[in-house]
Formats: sequence, structure tokens, C-alpha cells
Amino acid sequence: MTVNEDELAPISALQHMLYCPRQCALIHNERQWAENRFTAEGRVLHERTDAGGRERRGHVAIERSVPLRSLRLGVSGFADVVEIADDGHPYPVEYKRGRPKMHRADEVQLCAQAMCLEEMLGVSVPEGALFYGRNRRRKTIAFDATLRVLTERIAADVRRMLSAREIPTPEYSAKKCEACSLKGLCQPQRPRRPGIVERWLDKAIDD
Repeated sequence: MTVNEDELAPISALQHMLYCPRQCALIHNERQWAENRFTAEGRVLHERTDAGGRERRGHVAIERSVPLRSLRLGVSGFADVVEIADDGHPYPVEYKRGRPKMHRADEVQLCAQAMCLEEMLGVSVPEGALFYGRNRRRKTIAFDATLRVLTERIAADVRRMLSAREIPTPEYSAKKCEACSLKGLCQPQRPRRPGIVERWLDKAIDD
């Protein structure tokens, strides 16, 4: 199955979706954004890669802000860095401001980049790396079958949600919500009142 050009989802949305579906919808359906210390640190970390350009270090060519697309996966976007060895095989590197996570959101984003490169270049991309700014270290990520299946599922979920213009209801999680720059817009702890239809049904049942 392939996806039309106008149906492609942003690669970054996969990371948002796995972290929090409501965050993903607010950013990509509602075009909402707010910055906090964490997003500012991430923006500074990405300034060099976002500028694009190419350089060479020994036997490796380094491409920055590389445009990507996969019609099979249904995504498009950019890779922070793609390192290309003399044999022509690409190695994607994604930059993150914090430290390695317990969840797989960053890994899914990187795997989607690798799958785009495979489709575009017709080569195998078995692994890549996540560079975390907090400890200034790379974490090697193997794109095994489990991660690829997860990436395909999340990509399909994102496209479905964006197409339907869905906005999931909030589910408060202290660890995630307190670190999210959209907390003020999302208001995950605000009591939710039932909608007009729900109130009418409740009243009808009571009567």
C-alpha cells in the first residue's frame, strides 16, 4: 500500500503520537505550539543541523537537514544528520536535547527516517543513532523487525487521526504533562463537562 503525496504525515508527528496522542493532535491538527525551557534547549541543539550543509570527516560524508519521504510508510520530513560512508550506505542520526527515554518515541522517529532512506535510495539501513545533548553521547538503535512494525503502526495511527481531525481527550500523567510545553493549552487537569448531546441524553434518561 502506498499513500498519496497530499496524505503524507510529518515524521516528527510519530514521535509526538507515541509520547502523547493529544499533544500530536494539538500540534498537527490544531497548529498549537508553545515553548518552554525544554523546547528552547532542543531548538538551540538543532540550530546547526537545521541550517543544512555538507562536510566530510575522513571516510564519512555528513549531510545535514536531509529531506525524506516514504510513500509506503506515508510520511515525509527531515533527518537531522545522515552520515554516508564510502560504500554509499546511509546512517541517520537524530539529535535530542535530553537523555535516553524509557519509551520508544525517539526510536520510532529515527526508524521512520531509516525506512524513508531505504525507499529513496534502494539500500538497507540496519541501524542509526540518537544523540542526546544531556550526556553528549550517541545511542545506537538497531532497526529490527519489532521496531519497524511499531513504526508502521504509529505512522498509520497518525495518518488516521490527522485525516479525521481528531483531538483525543486529555489523560493526565505527571511525568509527561509537567514537562510538556503545551500543558497550558491542553489543560489536562481541568474538569471536563459533558457536551450538549451528552447532557440531553442524561436528562432524557433521568426523566
